[in-house]
Amino acid sequence: MKKSYFNSEDLIKLEKQNRTHLINSLGGFKSVVLVGTQNNNNQTNLAIFSSLVHIGANPPLIGLIFRPSPPERDTLKNILETGFYTINHINETIYRQAHQSSARYDEAISEFDETGLTTEYKNDFKAPFVLESNVQLGIEFRDKIEININRTTMIIGEIVNVYVPEICLNEDGFINIEKANTLTCSGLDSYHKTIQIDRLSYAKPNIEVSSIL
Repeated sequence: MKKSYFNSEDLIKLEKQNRTHLINSLGGFKSVVLVGTQNNNNQTNLAIFSSLVHIGANPPLIGLIFRPSPPERDTLKNILETGFYTINHINETIYRQAHQSSARYDEAISEFDETGLTTEYKNDFKAPFVLESNVQLGIEFRDKIEININRTTMIIGEIVNVYVPEICLNEDGFINIEKANTLTCSGLDSYHKTIQIDRLSYAKPNIEVSSIL
């Protein structure tokens, strides 16, 4: 397969939008989720993120990258103000509404209302889940890390609530997210279904891996 080549100078010379699309596509397929928050005045906010990062399993930590401010990031503001937020998987029935949440609405306007997605509150958790999402996580804020090289911010939270369809949960704890109709994305605007090709045994020296599907 013939390959195009770009060096550092080539990347700098690219038109801004082309460079943004190129760089955002290079990481391959990514998780894409909706983050639900509300402030202390109960004003809700919903935003789509494709920067979800697994940090660790014990304790169960997950990270999100926020772009530089200004403009002010309502999601980040609400997380720091209340200490709680939700992460909701996007499925095929809501991906267009999820994408619309990236529009720059005023702080007083709720993306839940504008997209037609539904707030769901349960077990006294202090942030709204997305009712239409099949896999939902309740997150408690744990740390904020400033990344000086590009003025972005990483927020690290601990997973304190998990809601997942029973049919998706294997006996060994593995979650089959395809059964939940969870989508993935590439770049900033391309949404994808996935097909599982295999699940492999734990790799050990001198032992050939085997399928555990």
